[in-house]
Amino acid sequence: MIGTELKEHITKVLDLVGIETLAREYRVVQRERQLDIVSLVVALILSGGTHEGGRQYDVLRTYIENGAPSIVRGVFYSWFHAPLERLMSELLRRAIEVGQQQEKILPGILAGVTDWRIVDSTTIKLDKALFAEYPGAGDYAALKIHKEWSVGTGNLVSYQITPARDHDSPTLIVNESRRGTGLLVDLGYASIDRLSECEAFDVRYVLRLKDNWKPRIDRLVRGSITRDVAAGADLDVLIDEDILILDGHAIDADVTLGRSGRTVKSRLVGVPTPKGYCFFLTNLPRKTHGPLQVGDVYRVRWEIEIDNKVDKSAARIDEVTARKPVSVHILVLASLLNSTIARTIVQSEKLAILALSRKSDTPDAARAPLHPILLMRALSSAHGTIVRLLLTSADDAAEWTRLMERLRGLGHDPNWRRRPSVLDRIQGLTASPGRARNQRAQ
Repeated sequence: MIGTELKEHITKVLDLVGIETLAREYRVVQRERQLDIVSLVVALILSGGTHEGGRQYDVLRTYIENGAPSIVRGVFYSWFHAPLERLMSELLRRAIEVGQQQEKILPGILAGVTDWRIVDSTTIKLDKALFAEYPGAGDYAALKIHKEWSVGTGNLVSYQITPARDHDSPTLIVNESRRGTGLLVDLGYASIDRLSECEAFDVRYVLRLKDNWKPRIDRLVRGSITRDVAAGADLDVLIDEDILILDGHAIDADVTLGRSGRTVKSRLVGVPTPKGYCFFLTNLPRKTHGPLQVGDVYRVRWEIEIDNKVDKSAARIDEVTARKPVSVHILVLASLLNSTIARTIVQSEKLAILALSRKSDTPDAARAPLHPILLMRALSSAHGTIVRLLLTSADDAAEWTRLMERLRGLGHDPNWRRRPSVLDRIQGLTASPGRARNQRAQ
């Protein structure tokens, strides 16, 4: 990725003319002499801070440091209102659109679908004053951010914000719009009806077997048994009575789930791990995905957990201390914008690395991919430079190139050689471990 591409990514979302136009359309700016809307938006998205003063205070400080007119805190907080929320929501929609326009990286066992989607939620605790609007699971206030995440683009696809007390499952809808895609979900989204919907709309899925589900084996394809079993035998019974031997080898079977007319056919895969067997349900074909490959596809679901950590550790989404629902929404949208812009840059750098790797004589990736948390911290530290480059109309290609080199130097993944993720391995973003540090020093 080069400087001009970095400029293109950032200016597509932080389009100054577009922001000012939306601000007038949504009536965000009431007194133009007082509010610098561009500086406010950039401060909201890229604000770093000490993690001591609260998100809104850090946004105020960043806003003033960017050169905006000084303003008292009470007036500043009054700007967090419905028009600004609407503006931030539209900017996030555009950022998601930019991210989803990027080329997808779906090689090897990720192929065969138009994209793999991961669905999950993360909970954010709020001030107790918001309990009526956002009741948590206990006697505290909290909201849930339900996210759908693309494996192919490595970025956010859609989101919903609900009270934390609401269950996850109703937010996932399987219909015609998902035809030809894949779905990776945890147990909170598992149901017999959902598996039937996936079959009806040609959606591939991989999910863990629920403890209270009792699959009946119709045909055992792989696995060691002590005697022949009739079709329809209960999996738990076969294991408890040592008929199906868990001897460290993979298990693969056709099964039926459900009772009383609500049944579904599926494929059951058992994968040995250091902690015992993990059982998965899937409709991936055996000719392309053996049991171990099914397990690896499911392990890619961990990317959404990493993304939640990115939101909390780098975008500070869990440091919302505001007491008004509209202020909470604005800060959440700003955090999602932050991580979405960063993920777009990470994906662009991945594509550049893979292009270089294909041209090289060695299969190793040409350089380290970017780490989203480290990249977002680097973007935060460079917010002044970004604002200045956005505001200038001169030929600034060299400065954008220097900024990209700075971001790459501060934001590269330090563990890409020693501990690549499952997704990095599948996508080919790996390299030989190299020598240990003490050996290099010698």
